Amino acid sequence: MEHIETDVVVIGAGVAGLTAAHRLRQAGREVVVLEARDRVGGRVKSDLSNGFLVEVGGQWVAPDQERLIALIAELGLETFARYRDGDEIYIDRAGARIRHTTDLPPLAAGTLAEIERLSDELDAISKEVDPFEPWTHPRATEFDAVSFDAWLRANTDDDDAVAFVAPFVSGGMLTKPAEAFSLLAALVMAASAGGFTDLADLDLVLNERVLGGMHNVPFRLAEEVGHDRIRLNTDVRSVAHGPDGVTVTGSEVAVRAQEAIVALGPHLVSRIDFEPALPGRKAQMLQQFSMGSVIKVQAFYDEPFWRAEGLSGSTYGPHEIVHEVYDNTAPDYAGGTLVGFISDRQADAMLELDADARREAILGSFAKYFGERALEPAFYTESDWIDEEFTRGAYGTSPGIGGITRYEELVRSSVGPIHFACSDIAGLGYTHIDGAIRMGERAALLAAGQ
Repeated sequence: MEHIETDVVVIGAGVAGLTAAHRLRQAGREVVVLEARDRVGGRVKSDLSNGFLVEVGGQWVAPDQERLIALIAELGLETFARYRDGDEIYIDRAGARIRHTTDLPPLAAGTLAEIERLSDELDAISKEVDPFEPWTHPRATEFDAVSFDAWLRANTDDDDAVAFVAPFVSGGMLTKPAEAFSLLAALVMAASAGGFTDLADLDLVLNERVLGGMHNVPFRLAEEVGHDRIRLNTDVRSVAHGPDGVTVTGSEVAVRAQEAIVALGPHLVSRIDFEPALPGRKAQMLQQFSMGSVIKVQAFYDEPFWRAEGLSGSTYGPHEIVHEVYDNTAPDYAGGTLVGFISDRQADAMLELDADARREAILGSFAKYFGERALEPAFYTESDWIDEEFTRGAYGTSPGIGGITRYEELVRSSVGPIHFACSDIAGLGYTHIDGAIRMGERAALLAAGQ
């Protein structure tokens, strides 16, 4: 067993942990980062498969993600805009394919009116909610006691309007059925992006990508921290802490430090034995966070054939297996790439199929949007994260109904010299890379005594 002494030990080499370590190094502190995986990046990952660079994890940059944008510039990286020229495709409940250029597809007038009314109301309420301290809203307890689905259905009897609005949070963000999380959780998600209208504006949310791949952010952070300070394949299982500091023990190494930062999703913290144990309510709070489920599919084609047909590649079909698709073509790829997402119950159903049947069903859904040419990509790949031991789902965790107001500030509270950092406990940038950076910087300040 190797023994190391340092100022701060960071558990987890995702974006939050690496950001914390980077800021601490800039402040003159010594750090050691322990990571269970064989790589850095956490939920930001790229694979090189058959010569195709596949961004498996988080990849987009929104204009309001100020900390991510600043860090990209600081690390000397560049971005490029998502392709969005042309018409969009909507598939309705009956399976009809509707081509449109408007912000909303040409649905029935009454349904459109309900969609706009619900969106406006959610936007107004979400702008009243502080995403960092949502429990301070005067109606927080009321909003946290009702599911998002129940609130929508109590406010409209138009099923098509509910089916259109709910997935902007359930399928597109929290990746859980709308009855599995509270209205307050939905409002926090919206508030963290500037409001429900901004959350639903895909030209904002999916604005840009990092040239060469988002994985370059954690890779460059690791370079700044120093690879000699990062221990991969080191699964931390115990943290002893007291007035004199912490001792963190992982695979073949024990690190003694003054402070520790646990940069893991809340659902993974319970894998660690704390001595003494975490305060009861803190431990209970961590248990009520759970991951969503989403399959990210990328299909590479010899050419972006949809562009020649005047299509942007952007689609939406709340009743489809693949509920949303976008043009994901990188500047250095001569062909065209589509990326699609299957969330919550649709993801559950797809994961019950064998690989061949799942591919056939998913590409069949692509073909409903783009025609027969979508059935035969040059390269096809899926990622779901659910079977990865150190992730167990995507995109992030969210609390159960009633959990936000029940535990309040415990979500980010430190325990003696132990601090927590993760996008899942962020305010602004909640469950996004921007939120991971914000929480990493916050934890670094706490660990430095500021």
